Amino acid sequence: MEQDETKTVQDNALDKSRSLYGLLAVIISNVAIAGVAIFGVWRLDGDKAVIVGVLTAAFTAVSSMTTAYLGIKAVSNTAKSMVQQQSATTQAQSATSQAQAATSQAQAAATQAQAEQAQAPQPAPPAPPTP
Repeated sequence: MEQDETKTVQDNALDKSRSLYGLLAVIISNVAIAGVAIFGVWRLDGDKAVIVGVLTAAFTAVSSMTTAYLGIKAVSNTAKSMVQQQSATTQAQSATSQAQAATSQAQAAATQAQAEQAQAPQPAPPAPPTP
């Protein structure tokens, strides 16, 4: 039981670090895209058509990156919860099967005891008193 708790704690720590580093990667990427877009707009000196194109591309890249991260994280969390639920269901079914087997064994033992008791020689009835 203690190994299960240790494994759960390790899994939680691993999930937290994955989430943290994934979010950090998305934030750094978004900042880099925004930085390049700002630099591009600054260097274009007011050509509005190109500025709109640069900003549109930057917005698309940032939103795509963020949406992809959040989508992957949501699917990962859903899969993990389904596996945990399936594991709990399997454990409950195993416990139920063990309880049913124990009940069947107890019933068989009781039936055997009744059969042995029925086969045991019956004591002779007491003799009637003689007058």
